[in-house]
Amino acid sequence: MSTLTYRTAGESHGPACIALVEGLPAGVPVDKAFIDSELRRRQGGYGRGGRQKIETDTVNILSGVRRGLSIGSPIVLEVVNKDSRLDEAPALHRPRPGHADLAGSLKWLTTDCRPVLERASARETAARVAAGALARCLLRQFNVETFGYVLSIGAVVGKVDFSLPLETLRAQRDQGDLFKDWVGCPDPAAAEKMREAIRKAKEESDTLGGVVEARVFGCPPGLGSCVQYDQKLDARLAMAVMSIQAFKGVEIGLGKDAAFLPGTKVHDEIAYDSALKDTPTLGFVRRTNNAGGLEGGMTNGQPVIVRGAKKPISTLGPRQALESVDLNTKQPDKAAYERSDACAVPAASVILENVVSFEIARALVEKFAGDSLTEMRANYDSYLGTARKLPL
Repeated sequence: MSTLTYRTAGESHGPACIALVEGLPAGVPVDKAFIDSELRRRQGGYGRGGRQKIETDTVNILSGVRRGLSIGSPIVLEVVNKDSRLDEAPALHRPRPGHADLAGSLKWLTTDCRPVLERASARETAARVAAGALARCLLRQFNVETFGYVLSIGAVVGKVDFSLPLETLRAQRDQGDLFKDWVGCPDPAAAEKMREAIRKAKEESDTLGGVVEARVFGCPPGLGSCVQYDQKLDARLAMAVMSIQAFKGVEIGLGKDAAFLPGTKVHDEIAYDSALKDTPTLGFVRRTNNAGGLEGGMTNGQPVIVRGAKKPISTLGPRQALESVDLNTKQPDKAAYERSDACAVPAASVILENVVSFEIARALVEKFAGDSLTEMRANYDSYLGTARKLPL
């Protein structure tokens, strides 16, 4: 079975963050400018810290691409760290509550948390965003589009009107200066309240989390499988989201709210509209999409809806340092302070958007396997054409 995979390498203050992508078919137009734009968006957001003033993330494509097209071999993506000082960075003996510091130090039998935090840092997501943006170059060829945004920050919740064109929602989401006041919410009134909540948290040396959502449009039915637990697309999406640093919850569609409603209010009734038979939905429509486009671990032709909950960042300002212990002396002490953000929820929406995209692209490659984009496209067209002829 063909598969699309990626692995990352690199430390927060090492020379670079690296992504190794394997399984992308040959012939995919690779849009470096788009990958760079996603990396730039990941750096943005009101509430980000000083690190983003140092870095200017762009991707170096070191292999697997010739004259703008993938060639079927492994693709290496490099995002260089300007703030590269891994050997000079000081030891850290006072673990921060909520971070990987203590658990990792005990795992690797050291009292210096520095090596742990360097790899556990969310700086690693630069490589994941690059990989996801590369995968979206493939999704474009099948008219599959992902839209990620901020749903809430702290107690402020936005309302998004999906009856509006996606271009309008994207313009609303992207309002503001990326590095001054952007919060990534398509609800302008809620966005201003989010900025105020972040301002207050910064003044109090505190941090804020939030909820981010990604919607994927244009997926054909049948991506994923119900045959094995690890082939279910919703399970794979959940793992991808929960692997993002500081994420503590994930939902598909209605999510946990489905547990509090009767079945008549949860399940999406099915109808058929012959006018839509030539679309990827094959003509099957729903009045609601509480399932989030996934039933039995497979896409059902409706938009895929994935939501992730991000906790507040673990590093608090010096005035709010939490209680901890010095690992060398075992005596009570305040948690160490590392340069950090008051809020990184807008950036988290970009990360979610791209890790979700990669999983959708992975499922697409598995369903319509081919060594080249031409072969994969032929398999895609053949599948939809056969499905439209049912019953055979």
